[in-house]
Amino acid sequence: MSDRVTSILYPLLTLALLLLVWQLSIDLLKVPDYILPRPLAVLHALKVGYIDGQFWPHFFFTLRSTVTGYVIGCGAAVIVGAILAESRTFEKFVYPYIIGLQSMPKVALAPLITVWFGYGFGSKVVMVALICFFPLFVNTVVGIRQTNPALLNMMRAFSAPTLYTFFRVKLFAAAGHIFAGLQISIVLSLIGAVVGEFVASSEGIGWLIQASLANFNTAQMFAGLISLIFIGVVGTRIVQFLHHRLVFWDRGIANTAAA
Repeated sequence: MSDRVTSILYPLLTLALLLLVWQLSIDLLKVPDYILPRPLAVLHALKVGYIDGQFWPHFFFTLRSTVTGYVIGCGAAVIVGAILAESRTFEKFVYPYIIGLQSMPKVALAPLITVWFGYGFGSKVVMVALICFFPLFVNTVVGIRQTNPALLNMMRAFSAPTLYTFFRVKLFAAAGHIFAGLQISIVLSLIGAVVGEFVASSEGIGWLIQASLANFNTAQMFAGLISLIFIGVVGTRIVQFLHHRLVFWDRGIANTAAA
């Protein structure tokens, strides 16, 4: 059986086993629905949400805020990380403040962000950008500074311009680290979006999960969680695909991460 078939079949078998254990646990332990819903109840909630259309506005709100914040946060992380890796002076001015900002729990910042950027889309984007900034920033700095010294010496020997060395040698050397940071930031960006929706929102999957608490609709909570898992898995797969295609000299690491 080929690797491609087993990579699809084995997770499906694991899912079937988990669903069986879930159903049997409810039947044997007499767990009430408001504590743990049956798999069919969750399936019904997903059907009501996505086939009847109630979930789509919330799904797209969370997706839009996640993607926008992710792009802004990751873009800023690569730019600031590259400047800091290249300039010790810039590092001395800025690095302590970046560490201080990262040390601060972002959940504690959420009320202040809501005051500054409102209850809508803007505050969610800022929360996502802040949370996914630091992992990619660190990976960018480490990746650039781990460039092979022999390559840098060769570029100096040929009197290559600084920008040419950066874009043709250092950035390529850091590409594997940058894509690893992009994968970590996918998961963190979803956390940021959901935290923002928990604190202040009237739409989004996070808001939907919180609203389900009012009537103990645990099936709808699970449906919301499955929606978040779907976004996270698809986003991670897209980054892994781009890693595999663009950083072709690093395919061994990309395949290991994908596995």
